[in-house]
Amino acid sequence: MFEGSTSINFSPDADIPALTGKVILVTGGSNGLGKESILQLAKHEPTEIWMGALSIKFLLMDLGSPASISEAANNFRKQLSRLDILMLNAGIMITPAGLTDDGYEIQFGTNYMGHALLTQLLLPTLLNTAAWPNSDVCVVVLSSEAYNMAPDKGILWDILRTEANDITTRARYGQSKVANILYARELSKRYPQIKAVSVHPGLVKTNLGHESASKSLLLRTAFTVARAVMGVDVATGVLNQLWAATGKGVKGGEYYEPVGVTGRGSKWTKDKERRISCGNGLRMRLTVIKPRTDTAPGGRRLTFQHKDIQRGPAESAPEAASA
Repeated sequence: MFEGSTSINFSPDADIPALTGKVILVTGGSNGLGKESILQLAKHEPTEIWMGALSIKFLLMDLGSPASISEAANNFRKQLSRLDILMLNAGIMITPAGLTDDGYEIQFGTNYMGHALLTQLLLPTLLNTAAWPNSDVCVVVLSSEAYNMAPDKGILWDILRTEANDITTRARYGQSKVANILYARELSKRYPQIKAVSVHPGLVKTNLGHESASKSLLLRTAFTVARAVMGVDVATGVLNQLWAATGKGVKGGEYYEPVGVTGRGSKWTKDKERRISCGNGLRMRLTVIKPRTDTAPGGRRLTFQHKDIQRGPAESAPEAASA
């Protein structure tokens, strides 16, 4: 039997505790799981909920643009010195080939890199909140069992600055989900005072992937049939991330399937050798993402900068925050 293989009976109305005094930020809160998360959390009277998307407080943010992410983080920090729950919910799925504003494969850049940069920029606020009495700071990263669609080698580092046309759009999506799982684990390991976890919501009847799937008859048919036969509604699909953000017994670094089920990981979460190899690549190449201003025609430009050294987000966050 899997560890923690019995699904937890979780009711948002009954089981989310009072959130008085807490500040929450949810990316992708305008529809689907993000919107439902906000609606459920708002019932429990947090001080503020911020919604990162294109008041509950509105925070304009494009996760494919480092300049937009930096501006959003700066706007948040100017107004608040506290952040209790950071729910990294936004994402894109099985899109046509493309690049972020800064030239990275669009699914990896949006689903992982944008969220990692946002977390790093807000890390001083998260750590400051974690130091307060009776705090319970958490970062919930939306992943998916679609990590199984990643290439056999996991994250293909050498093609991240391309559209990655050598692999399928499903594989590109899958490697972004591998990165989400490993990032939450690494964040929790480095900063145990922050409870960072990754979650799989299940197959949910949302519009995620619908637009891109509609360009292909095969994908459109597969999406329609799978969601009709096996999909759950949004109110059910949101339970795992709500439990991870507010429930009892949540352990930092874990990957949870609905609801609160652990131990079902793939080779990327269970095989020690593969996990260390992929985790080292993530740690060395991507967790140290910081804004950099370049002098270029037309003025200053904010870009992702990678350092191939083993440093944690906290060590570079003050520099990032001042950029």
